[in-house]
Amino acid sequence: MQSNLVISPLAEVEAKSTRIKEETSINYELAEQQFIELLATENLDKKLDADPSQKNEFEHTLDVAISAAYQNGAGDDAAHRFLQRILYRINRLNLFWYDDLSHYVNERSPYLYKVRDQIETAWQEWELGQIDVAALQQLDVKQALIERGAYDLEPPLSEDSRYIREKMSEAGYRHLLAIGSFDGLVEGSRLSRILGGAANQVQCTLVRVLLEEYGNGRFSRKHSTFFAQMLTEFGMNTEPEGYFDLVPWEVLACANHNFLLTECKRHFLRYSGGLTYFEVAGPAAYRNYLAAAQRLGLSDAAMGYWELHIREDERHGRWMLDDVALPLAQMYPNEAWELVLGYDQEKLMGDRAAIAVVQSIREAEQVASSM
Repeated sequence: MQSNLVISPLAEVEAKSTRIKEETSINYELAEQQFIELLATENLDKKLDADPSQKNEFEHTLDVAISAAYQNGAGDDAAHRFLQRILYRINRLNLFWYDDLSHYVNERSPYLYKVRDQIETAWQEWELGQIDVAALQQLDVKQALIERGAYDLEPPLSEDSRYIREKMSEAGYRHLLAIGSFDGLVEGSRLSRILGGAANQVQCTLVRVLLEEYGNGRFSRKHSTFFAQMLTEFGMNTEPEGYFDLVPWEVLACANHNFLLTECKRHFLRYSGGLTYFEVAGPAAYRNYLAAAQRLGLSDAAMGYWELHIREDERHGRWMLDDVALPLAQMYPNEAWELVLGYDQEKLMGDRAAIAVVQSIREAEQVASSM
């Protein structure tokens, strides 16, 4: 029997208007501060069981943000930023920061896992919706990886790449370093999360990559040390996460995506494909930054990290393609397409982050020029 219920278009418009008003009235900064307080609460889960009202306001904001970011077309930047910052605050507990031990009191909290999974489920569905997964499953994986690697090793210069090379000011360069320090000062750390397990050639190659990132155990040669030297040259903050508030959500999303893939061994192929892209494509980006530093007449210390990475990542890219990605494709023929998925996702998210960084640099330069 057909329903006689008729939904008025006016009612739909009013409902949408109500959602928009609710989203615009949300205070994401306040909600994030509430979450930070929850993170620091001893016996968090027991206290929330005793008084669930402590989390009500935060969870309401979380629900609104997920809807605004992933269920309303292009999404809301403020919602994206809030969600990625919350997710990162949970994910960072998987690494040790040599800080106050009390900061880790809730690292195994079921409530934090619940929040993480709620965000990741909606976010990852949204991310995967931007890729034709069915088409990837039909590819000749080895050929696809070889062709992608050859193209991304020396891609054509984009408009943003030319801007960095030819126009970015010293103020813009400092802003680039500030955002880059978010990853540059802890580089390679997430890779360490997937190295355990049965010994084989793939594992040994990944260990070699990690060891070079860590200066083969010498702190003076660790890549993050070179990044810190660039910051020191400008009198900037060298503490990890020192410029966290400047980091665009698109950059945070790349970090959170890698946390997810390294913490879930089922995603090992996706992570390996993503790391292959990262190492193959890295030198092209670093050449842009190096060209900018040379044009600005900066010191060797102010650009040393880029020179190091151009040399080493060219080698790492070959290792990742020849000794990790292609052997894994042969080892897992039925799931090998996941390597290409990981590669393409890393590229898509990396390109999105690069656009956001350049936009942030332009905005910082405008502020600097008006002072």
